[in-house]
Amino acid sequence: MATSYKIILRKEKINGKGEHPLYLRITDNRKSSYKALGIYVAPLLWDDERQIVKRGYPNSARVNNLLTIELGKVQGKALEMATSNKEVSARRIKEAVNRKSSDSFIEYFVGYLDWLKRENKAGTYDKAWATLSKLKQYMPNRNLTFSDIDIDFLRAYERYLRDELGNSINTIHSNLKIFRKLFHQAYMDGTITAEQNSFLRYKLRTEKTNKDYITEDELARLEALEIPERYMMNHHRLMYIFACYSGGLRISDILQLRWRNFTGTHLVVNTHKTGEPVTIKLPKRALEIIDFYKPLTSEKTENFIFPCLNNEADYTDSRVLFRALSSGTAYANKNLKTLAQRAGIDKSISFHTSRHTFATRALRKGVRMEYVSKLMGHTTLKTTQIYAKIVNEELDKAMEVFD
Repeated sequence: MATSYKIILRKEKINGKGEHPLYLRITDNRKSSYKALGIYVAPLLWDDERQIVKRGYPNSARVNNLLTIELGKVQGKALEMATSNKEVSARRIKEAVNRKSSDSFIEYFVGYLDWLKRENKAGTYDKAWATLSKLKQYMPNRNLTFSDIDIDFLRAYERYLRDELGNSINTIHSNLKIFRKLFHQAYMDGTITAEQNSFLRYKLRTEKTNKDYITEDELARLEALEIPERYMMNHHRLMYIFACYSGGLRISDILQLRWRNFTGTHLVVNTHKTGEPVTIKLPKRALEIIDFYKPLTSEKTENFIFPCLNNEADYTDSRVLFRALSSGTAYANKNLKTLAQRAGIDKSISFHTSRHTFATRALRKGVRMEYVSKLMGHTTLKTTQIYAKIVNEELDKAMEVFD
């Protein structure tokens, strides 16, 4: 009798939400074995005939894809056993599929780092390397496998990151998101099973952060500061003001602006973060800042507009560029804190707040939301709507004077 396979809802088992677990039933010679898939579904959201979750189930397409992959793994293992002249039974198929992987999560992680290095993804490499270093610090001299990193391990590791290292919720999320990515990748390439993928059952947490920005009055105070022209603090001040007028360009883009990116009226750049091309018509104040730098740095079209990066350095190596941008950003942020104090701005500003400042200023001045979104390189309008909400809250607060 041919072996049969079916994904079923085990209604005799139930969790606190009234959901039942999905099992893959393997039947051979009238004997069945059941493989837990680690997924719980309410009866109304399970299509027993088609063996899929219905559209109302969260991430239904992804879950159904996982079910198809899991079914394929079992069928593939049975075929492998049959062609190798091994005894085939429902129990033996289940045992073969469930056999724990001996593959090391640490080695898999190192392989991911090697790939990032080959692809010249310097920024992602450094973040991933730091994440792996924390894990090795937590479990020194231990070659952790995928199976070691279960839900209990993840809970304990979260506590360690929070209590011992003082990491914020969002920093912890950033670290564990890399873990989740690698677990998903390992599942997709067949290194681990669905049961070993703890992230199918472990939810990562984030917390909302405030979009800090400076007001028109605070921007005017920053502009009014008198700093010696050639001081780096003055360059950082002008760069920040420039960003507030020029589409909220990120500091990684402003540091890399060359004279060839300036047409006389527009900036034409490929953004560092996304690689997307963007063209920005510069308003009068931004052009004034550009004019200030013409006698200082515009001898060659390949020179940087702002005198922060070295014109003679070779930045074709992404790791060299990443380090230069990182140190340049840190230096600018340090000076901005001093500038804010001198201007009487009672906020902890970083260069990124210039991006938020541009967005709120543009919306206040009546620029259409979709235009702001395009200028800032947002992939969805939803991101830009956050700034619209901030502006609306300001208007609500202004009306309180009538109370």
